[in-house]
Amino acid sequence: MAEASATAFEWIGGEARVRELVDRFYDLMDLEPAYARLRAAHGNSLDSARDKLFWFLCGWLGGPDHYISRFGHPRLRARHLPFRIGIAERDEWLACMAQAMQETGVDPALHARLAESFAGTADWMRNV
Repeated sequence: MAEASATAFEWIGGEARVRELVDRFYDLMDLEPAYARLRAAHGNSLDSARDKLFWFLCGWLGGPDHYISRFGHPRLRARHLPFRIGIAERDEWLACMAQAMQETGVDPALHARLAESFAGTADWMRNV
């Protein structure tokens, strides 16, 4: 899709591409030593986190509000307060997502826009 797409959801390629991005993100978290701190914060299984991020990103990108229909308002910061999120955790999350976007072929212009938005949100999530 071209940059002129009505939503980032359409630009990225819909649900299948969002799922691909989320799956690569969590696969990288599980495989790459550089993301060990991030992986450790997620417990034994990544299945629930995969689904929740997929549902959230679909709506956040302008597609179906799967997350809201299941859980209500995302309340991102409140839901993440139990987890230690400092500069290192923020940076690992951003690096892992950037790598996932690159490896799944997210359009470079969309990648740049999303990276900027993710950075602002990730910094806002810091609690230490």
